[in-house]
Amino acid sequence: MKRNKMSQLTKVDNEYALWVNELSDRFKSMQVKAATKVNREMLVFYWLLGNDIVKMQAEQKWGSNFFATLSVDLKVALPKQSGFSETNLRYVKNFYILYSPKSPQLVGKTENEKSPQLVGEIRDTEITSQFLGDLCAIPWGHHRYIIDKCKGDAEKAMFYVRKTLENNWSRAMLLNWLDTDLYERQGKAISNFTNQLPQPQGDLAQEITKDPYNFDFLAMREGFDEMEFKDALTANVVQFLMELGSGFAFVGREYRLKIGQTEKFCDLLFYNINLHCYVVVEVKVDKFESEYIGQLGTYVTAVNHILKSEIDNPTIGILICKEKDNVLAQYALESSSQPIGISEYELSKLYPADFKGTLPSIAEIEKQLK
Repeated sequence: MKRNKMSQLTKVDNEYALWVNELSDRFKSMQVKAATKVNREMLVFYWLLGNDIVKMQAEQKWGSNFFATLSVDLKVALPKQSGFSETNLRYVKNFYILYSPKSPQLVGKTENEKSPQLVGEIRDTEITSQFLGDLCAIPWGHHRYIIDKCKGDAEKAMFYVRKTLENNWSRAMLLNWLDTDLYERQGKAISNFTNQLPQPQGDLAQEITKDPYNFDFLAMREGFDEMEFKDALTANVVQFLMELGSGFAFVGREYRLKIGQTEKFCDLLFYNINLHCYVVVEVKVDKFESEYIGQLGTYVTAVNHILKSEIDNPTIGILICKEKDNVLAQYALESSSQPIGISEYELSKLYPADFKGTLPSIAEIEKQLK
C-alpha cells in the first residue's frame, strides 16, 4: 500500500510544518479521548447488564442455557457489535458481582465530587452519569484477568485496578503481577519507616516494599553463594527493577562510599523517582542477623552525607534476606535511627542438587562442538 508523502510546503515553511504537527497531535489526543469514552460507556453498559442478570435472577428464570440463548439473541439484535459471546456474558455477570453494592468499594472520584464515590451509594438510575471512577478507566480485557484472579475479593481487585492506572500496565504486565501475588506482598516488609520518616514519605516508603521478594527470574542452582546471587541480580537488573516496583532507577552495584579514611561498598544503590530519595539495598543469602542493621544503617547515613542533595528526601535502606525471625527483626529496627525495611526473598525454581552435577561446563560444550 502506497504511503502519502508530505507536501513540499512542509519542507520550506516552518510555520506551516509546525501547524501540521500540531493538527496531528491534536487528532491523536482526541482519538485517545474517544477510545477512553467508548471504553467507559461499554463498561457502564456491562455493569447495567450484569445488574439486570443478577437482579432478575435470569439463570433461574430462563434455565441453564440462558447465557447461550442471550448470546444468540444479542448478536441478532446487534449484528455489528462484538462482546456478546457466551463466555463474555458470564464475565459481565461476574464483573457486577465482584464490585456490586453488596460489597461497597471505592471506585474513584466522579466529575462533580471531591471525595471518592461508593458503589453502594449509586442508584441504578444514576449509574450512567456517576459511574466514572477507576473501574471505567482500564480496558475490559484487563478486567477479565482481574475477575479470574480475584474471585470474591473486591479489595484485592481494586488494588490491581489502581496499580494498572498508576503504572499504565499492559495486559501482559498485569497478568505477570497477578501471578506473582503482588497484592499479598506489597508493603508487607517489617520496617521503621513511619517512625523515622516524615509523613507522607513514611507511608510511601512502606508501600514500595514487598515481603517476600520474588526472584524466580534468576533460576539459580542449589548451593549458590552470596557473590553468585548478587552477580545474577545485576545480570538481570531489568527484571530486578520490575520486582522492586515503579520509580526505581539503578545507580550502581558495589557502590563505593568513602567514609573518612575508610572505603565501604554497598551492594546495590538505587534512586526512587517517586519518593525522591536514594535507596540502599543489601542482599544476604542467609538468615537475618541483627548486626546487618548496623551495617546497612552506616551505608544509609553515608549516602545522606555524600550523595543526598537539598532537594532529595532522606535515604532509606532495604535489607533482603533468605529468611528472618520477625521479632528479632522488629527489635533490631527499634534500635536503629535510620529508616530501614527488612524482607525475605523466595526462589522456587532452583535446579535440584543432583541435577547440578549433570550440567556440562562451557568448556565441555565447546569441546563437543569442535
